[in-house]
Amino acid sequence: MATRRIQRTEESRRLLVTAAAELFAEKGYRQTSFIDIADKAGISRGSIPWHFGNKLGLLEAVIDDQIQVVLAASASPAGEGSSGPLEQVMSFIRLPVTRLFITLLAEAVEVDSPVREHYARLHAALREGAQARIPAKAVPAGTTLEAFTVVLVGAILGVHAQWRVAPEAVDLDAVHATLRALLPAGLK
Repeated sequence: MATRRIQRTEESRRLLVTAAAELFAEKGYRQTSFIDIADKAGISRGSIPWHFGNKLGLLEAVIDDQIQVVLAASASPAGEGSSGPLEQVMSFIRLPVTRLFITLLAEAVEVDSPVREHYARLHAALREGAQARIPAKAVPAGTTLEAFTVVLVGAILGVHAQWRVAPEAVDLDAVHATLRALLPAGLK
């Protein structure tokens, strides 16, 4: 009996995190209400404070979930049959939930934003994930892995933002080809 209750609790939590991630990506953190999240998840809105304490706690769970996705992707071995780092980046850009990064950015740049600290953790995880996939020989001469990663993550988020804002003006296949031409061989 207790096992079934634990499974329901975990399922409710997962549904709420998924719904919140999608709504935060679509509407932003501040514009998303408990009612919106509960309706999308198909769960009572009273479940949100029970699981997360408050809306900020739910945002932390969403960010933690996204960090785990990024770190899991960076930890997966790049072997036979797996896609290379550039293909993984292009797949990442196309994921619907990556819109979350762009939507939250608008709120995170405000100094007093409740999103700011959490978004900074997300960026740190993106850099850490990228660093784990970059072989030392792929870092251009005269730069550090840390600086190269900042530029690379910035380029990825910048391409993603441009594509989300004006998809008709950004040809992701052409961007992919351009990145392939510009990036060091170890990242292709």
